[in-house]
Amino acid sequence: MILFKNCDVYAPRSLGKRDVLVAGTKIVAIEDNINMSEIPGLTVIDATSLRMIPGLIDAHVHIAGAGGEGGPASRTPEIQLSRLLEAGVTGVVGCLGTDGMTRSVESVLMKAKALKHEGISAWIYTGAYQVPPPTILGDVGKDIAMIEEVIGTGEIALSDHRSSTPTIHELIKLAEHSRVGGMLGGKSGIVNIHMGDAKNPFQPLYDAVAQSELKLTQFLPTHCNRNDYIFEDAKTYGKEGYIDLTASSYPFFPQYEIKPSKAIAELLKAGVPLEHITMSSDGCGSLPQFDEKGKLVQLETGYPKSIFDELKDTVLQEKVPLEKALSVVTSNVADILALQQKGRVEVSGDADLVLINDDFEIEYMCAMGQMMVQEKQLLKKGTYE
Repeated sequence: MILFKNCDVYAPRSLGKRDVLVAGTKIVAIEDNINMSEIPGLTVIDATSLRMIPGLIDAHVHIAGAGGEGGPASRTPEIQLSRLLEAGVTGVVGCLGTDGMTRSVESVLMKAKALKHEGISAWIYTGAYQVPPPTILGDVGKDIAMIEEVIGTGEIALSDHRSSTPTIHELIKLAEHSRVGGMLGGKSGIVNIHMGDAKNPFQPLYDAVAQSELKLTQFLPTHCNRNDYIFEDAKTYGKEGYIDLTASSYPFFPQYEIKPSKAIAELLKAGVPLEHITMSSDGCGSLPQFDEKGKLVQLETGYPKSIFDELKDTVLQEKVPLEKALSVVTSNVADILALQQKGRVEVSGDADLVLINDDFEIEYMCAMGQMMVQEKQLLKKGTYE
């Protein structure tokens, strides 16, 4: 049991000064004052000067590695647990990307199981850039319905020279199978979409909805800040559908990318509902740049800490209130992906908690009630770290 005393709780809604009691994997009490002195096994932490926030959920990470656009030596490695913990991430969604040919959904699934064994929550998307997508059981719907960690399909590439250019009929069929699989398995069944650099990039999604009974909220397009024109389109699309911003690529391509913290503020100013906006890192993914002839000219990789850094900048530089900025990486993600008992500081919710100081440094961190960071010191690393 852990008792956090007198912390400033953002759930992400501001609750003011509260005591928070954790027992096992759950939050069991949030009260003005909890007095439990001399309880065997109780750890008491004085959090008087700290803010408690929900553990961040990074909904787009290449946990089993990605890349390969520059040849075999450009394949990125698997994520390490410490890379997630330094970002305040207590929940992660893994995916394949460009390489659905030499990498497999099975490898992503096993990496998710490994991360769960190491102490954080982990899920995956089935599929990859390609349509038809690689799966485990032969159909995206079956994967979602029958495999615990599989919550949706992705990342499916659209509007990109690396896309398999699915027809609208193929896109509809894929989304419908994902949706039904989600219904059967109690999952979101959402389709995560890689948005490329083509002009008018959201048109395939508009067309799929116009020619079916689907809604735009069946899709979660990501990389929506990758250039100025897709971001301008996102201001309109986001009023009906979801918008995911990519945090890790901005430092490498500032001449093209819209800084995520600035993008959040601009989307809100444009009238996009807060609950439609999420931010993920694209961690361990390759971040390639191609010239006008399609030649690879730059290749980088990103890390999950980018979403924590951009959260900080959203609050301190863009002056977005903390409770609104937090939603983009906590409660919004949990709601859109149907991750029950995640993304909030609430009684009966999972004890995924991060305590930060005024400088946005992580002082304490719990994942499923297990202390991962204490007094700024990382207590746990991955198996081979």
